[in-house]
Amino acid sequence: MQFSRMITVVGMHTEGELNEVITGGVLDVPGRTMFEKARHLESKADELRQFLLHEPRGKVTQCVNLVLPSSNPEAVAGFIIMESASYPPMSGSNTICTATALLATGMVPMVEPVTEFVLEAPGGLIRVKAACAGGRCESITLRNVPCFVFGLDQPVEVAGLGPINVDVAYGGMIYALVDAKALGFGLDPSEAKDLVAVGERIKAAAAEQCPAVHPENAEIHTINQTLFAGPVERGERGLTARNTVVVSPGRLDRSPCGTGTSARLAVMHARGQIAVGETFIHRSIIDSEFVGRIEETLEVAGRPAIVPSITGRAWLTAFHQYVLDPTDPFPTGYRIGDTWPVEGSHG
Repeated sequence: MQFSRMITVVGMHTEGELNEVITGGVLDVPGRTMFEKARHLESKADELRQFLLHEPRGKVTQCVNLVLPSSNPEAVAGFIIMESASYPPMSGSNTICTATALLATGMVPMVEPVTEFVLEAPGGLIRVKAACAGGRCESITLRNVPCFVFGLDQPVEVAGLGPINVDVAYGGMIYALVDAKALGFGLDPSEAKDLVAVGERIKAAAAEQCPAVHPENAEIHTINQTLFAGPVERGERGLTARNTVVVSPGRLDRSPCGTGTSARLAVMHARGQIAVGETFIHRSIIDSEFVGRIEETLEVAGRPAIVPSITGRAWLTAFHQYVLDPTDPFPTGYRIGDTWPVEGSHG
């Protein structure tokens, strides 16, 4: 049979978050940088994301990463992050799974005990240190893009909640961070549906009332996600806290969220709650963990900023191919509101 499309992927999960990495079927995408390539896909070739993420092939809880050649001499490769409703500049969980997949498939040669390389994300260069032993990647430590705070304790009027305070910060995506306990949440999996509903309302209100534009790239703008922050505790392992992030169009990140952890580190540093080099263990709603650390401080367009590192693990779950039969009536899939919280039934 002659297929209209055949995409080869490595199935992964990063601390519980479902990710896939495209390793074959796409030669390249127009654009000089990964940011330009991501914008091209978003504006002119979004059918690839729809084909992979919409039903009947994908699902709302899925992310896909497209590995491409990078024109940056420092990077061994680039990657574009495709989530259920957007092309974010950066994602920690997607970086961890992409780096792990590249090592597992031999696309990047593995060196034990540590393999170091650079990837180009749409948001910038990401330096990777992979802990390797026995022919497998045991963990990934990524050095994120510079992260910073737009504003602390910003008042926001949210329908059904009244006035609340949010912290707005950039961790590779722009976040509204809220106190989970103050809103009555214990960050238990049983609260997932309510967390999503409230988080999406907070995001919409905060995006309107707290405009945010990256000072070095005006195309990175607007609050993307809501992070519900649990209380920070200090114990034998250092600083720890629980959190969950609402990913639009409406579901919880299963991992502790790398860009969310980075945004939270920026907020904590701005409040004097964490020092450079101090360890912060961030737990997800399913109790998986990322280890965050502030590696250095700097300025972004005159604004105080940090460079965080995030350490986490990913596991291979599958090797498979998505194909498109020329007679398939759903070449870009569909969305139905029982599992995909959007207006209308089709994408």
